[in-house]
Amino acid sequence: MTQRLTPSTALLLTVPPLLWAGNAVVGRLVRDLVSPMTLNFVRWLLAFVLLLPFAVAVLRRESPLWAHWKRFSLLGLLGIGCYNAFQYLALQTSTPINVTLVGSSMPLWMLATGALFFGARVSRREIAGALLSMAGVLLVLSRGQWSELLALRLVPGDLYMMLATISWAFYSWMLARTHEPAAVRQDWSALLMAQLVFGVAWSGAFAAGEWVLADARIGGGWVLAAALAFIVIGPAILAYRCWGAGVQRAGPQVAGFFSNLTPLFAALMSAAFLKDIPHWYHGAAFALIVGGIWVSSRR
Repeated sequence: MTQRLTPSTALLLTVPPLLWAGNAVVGRLVRDLVSPMTLNFVRWLLAFVLLLPFAVAVLRRESPLWAHWKRFSLLGLLGIGCYNAFQYLALQTSTPINVTLVGSSMPLWMLATGALFFGARVSRREIAGALLSMAGVLLVLSRGQWSELLALRLVPGDLYMMLATISWAFYSWMLARTHEPAAVRQDWSALLMAQLVFGVAWSGAFAAGEWVLADARIGGGWVLAAALAFIVIGPAILAYRCWGAGVQRAGPQVAGFFSNLTPLFAALMSAAFLKDIPHWYHGAAFALIVGGIWVSSRR
């Protein structure tokens, strides 16, 4: 049962898009230093090591995790193996702005996935909220001039990002369905570790396939080290912790609208790095996206 969207829940669901925007920029930055599947595996392997002291009990033989291993294996495949691997693969041929554009279809996929596979009812408010939120995203990407959208060209990476978005929609809906014991559900580190156990295995298998079948690579240096530190602590551990808690409170349909903040944050980050003065459309887009969240979450 979902709760009303409170300020604390809104904050939980705002943190992940902020970190995901940085993840897209960093993933593009290191694309020549490490191949996508290998980057995904190293990222989650390091996250596993960092989280281990806090959730080692999950791995014990008497842990309630093993009674639900099929569920956690599927969560690990969708949320850790597929979503992140597809995103890093997308950034090999697509730009962060195109990746976030494709990812901005998340609310629509959330609604469609819930209606088709999880028996969820889609209200008119949710459809109206999706349209408002998408309008805000398009306003940022067009820089206030709709003719700019005509200049965008889709590449194979955009298809990979579409697959990543669909994977995340299924992951979020499965996460919202409570099946695991309270001991795991109420401890965020245990819940994430339960997914990591299988997610690391899935991502490791994908990375092994990359080294056998493709042009796999991994370099060194402080740039890659700093990038790994950021994506492990931020988009991996912190973002997943906040997203999981937010989805449990608000439900996947409302949570999906918050993902549209990602391209807005990406645009603001670019403006900050380039020392550009924010434009009027940034504020207007923020109002549209927040308006979409507010409309969709009303009772």
